[in-house]
Amino acid sequence: MTDAKDWLEAELAESFDEEFELDLEDAVLSREISRIYRDNHPEMIDRKVYFQSLIRLQAELIKLQDWVQYHKKKVVVLFEGRDSAGKGGVIKRISQRLNPRVVRVVALPAPSDREKTQWYFQRYISHLPAGGEIVLFDRSWYNRAGVERVMGFASEDQVEEFFRDVPEFERMLVRSGITVVKYWFSITDEEQQMRFLMRIHDPMKQWKLSPMDLQSRVRWEHYTKAKEEMMARTNIAEAPWYIVEGNDKKRARLNCIDHLLGLIPYQPIPHDDVTLPDRVFNPDYERAVLPPELYVPPKY
Repeated sequence: MTDAKDWLEAELAESFDEEFELDLEDAVLSREISRIYRDNHPEMIDRKVYFQSLIRLQAELIKLQDWVQYHKKKVVVLFEGRDSAGKGGVIKRISQRLNPRVVRVVALPAPSDREKTQWYFQRYISHLPAGGEIVLFDRSWYNRAGVERVMGFASEDQVEEFFRDVPEFERMLVRSGITVVKYWFSITDEEQQMRFLMRIHDPMKQWKLSPMDLQSRVRWEHYTKAKEEMMARTNIAEAPWYIVEGNDKKRARLNCIDHLLGLIPYQPIPHDDVTLPDRVFNPDYERAVLPPELYVPPKY
């Protein structure tokens, strides 16, 4: 019994270590940037409360995943928002403990020359879920209403055509049995500036900064106007927008996951009892001795 208890404690500790590793986002920051960030976030959620809440919600996500798989449901969740708004963080926490064969994350690169000649929605369609799948879009077809419009990659005629098409496109998805959920992560001008500075001073996050991200600072007001029109013209009853206040990253993650769980009427599903079969021993079997050069050196 003691051995089983020790093993369980070790497993729980490892689980916490995984989450702690994900949460070490400010570890390499310069002290000055870190101090400024703390000063601007005086009411950050207690770490213990955060972890307890997150693990409880992740346990519910597993139940949701099982329900979707068992009933062959199809779910699409879109995550949109300004650069550094926290989309990737919440997607990581949603998918962290789920089966990647059931829950897929889609983050498409810029369209190729061939894709630019296709129907705009075409490259997204191949990533839509089959029965029993959940797809999380880290940015989506709403690129056309945001970055493509603001940066001049799409003409006003193309943007207008998108606004005419997207409500019916999403209604078609819903009529086909797909649940469509759309989240917009909202942060303030000051918060985005702070997060960009953090990335500049954090060697482990500098890869997240692209020339396009830096231009988003210059064109903050253009993005604001584009977002407001997008919300006004694509907030339909079949697939409404939900805004997540994102200045506090941890609270935003918890609020978003809790809200998502509340949107889908999942229920417990029947499970067969799992028993570990006995190991079959063959007295004539001898394990082969492999050459030492095949092994990874035990440096740690």
